[in-house]
Amino acid sequence: MISLFRNKDNIVLGVDISSTSVKLLELSQNSDGYRVESYAVEPLPENAVVEKNINEVEGVGEAIAKVVAKTKTKIKKGVVAVAGSAVITKTIEMTAGLTDEEMETQIIVEADQYIPYPLDEVALDFEQLGLKAGSETMVEVLLAACRRENVELREDALALGGLQTKIVDVEAFALERAFQLLMPQFDEVDGDITVAVLDIGHTMTSLSVLNNGKTIYTREQLFGGKQLTEEIMRRYSLSVQEAGLAKKQGGLPDDYGPEVLEPFKEAVVQQVTRSLQFFFAASQYNDVDYIVLAGGTSSISGLAELIQDKIGTPALVANPFASMTVGSKVNAVNLINDAPALMIACGLALRSFSNV
Repeated sequence: MISLFRNKDNIVLGVDISSTSVKLLELSQNSDGYRVESYAVEPLPENAVVEKNINEVEGVGEAIAKVVAKTKTKIKKGVVAVAGSAVITKTIEMTAGLTDEEMETQIIVEADQYIPYPLDEVALDFEQLGLKAGSETMVEVLLAACRRENVELREDALALGGLQTKIVDVEAFALERAFQLLMPQFDEVDGDITVAVLDIGHTMTSLSVLNNGKTIYTREQLFGGKQLTEEIMRRYSLSVQEAGLAKKQGGLPDDYGPEVLEPFKEAVVQQVTRSLQFFFAASQYNDVDYIVLAGGTSSISGLAELIQDKIGTPALVANPFASMTVGSKVNAVNLINDAPALMIACGLALRSFSNV
């Protein structure tokens, strides 16, 4: 019998562990494209994750258990990611025609050439990229390595939350996968399009520059929505929870806009400008065609318009779900509001589908 439906065993949950929350996303696929079956966001205890490193695995595990319960998902396998800054990636050349097992053996023997850590402390993976340009006998292989502790802590957190870790990905790769869903939103620019994606989180801002959908540059810097939360706490004598809620739901005094929010938005523009300058200095590029804002902070009203006005480059807020259908369990309005912060979770959930 020919199966018309994808095996449910292939479906995995995208689980994005950030500095302030756990985000879980479940996607399905049919002839019309992708469908959001369920998603949930759960705040993390303060300092459970610091600069994308898990400090309190129990707190993260509890948050994962809560998002699993909220979504009522039946799927028990998850994909999680480590931060790009924690991963060493290298493109190496190997003899074409080797099996995966032969490649793995050779990489382990030669690993000390590529990785500055003892082999027993790292998790290694590789992927064939295809034949080297102009060669019939050599293939290019992408090698990725990170400290084993980073992987094991994420696996432990998922296990505490009732999930089995199917894949450990890299945040930059997940972002690149989700970015493909944004491509229809761009006008072609001479058939060659370069887009800067700024993921502005709580404490970190990650810049990924993609040329024709492929990542050509990444950089992380310490800056995020935490600065705005702390200023709200200081000025209005609120707790961190109260400040976070007020930032999202409003209800702050009239001076909040001109005296707190607008200066923060100007600071974001400065960070975007500085990030792009680092990219231009490190590459042959001196311009990008679009700026895409992702992460929770990018939802601030008017931020994309301000960046576009100040920098002079078209800017938009990421929504990877724009062309997806939505399941009955999903609040569509909440999904739109949360969409920019779900880019990495979306890229992870897309690992369910072998053609992505």
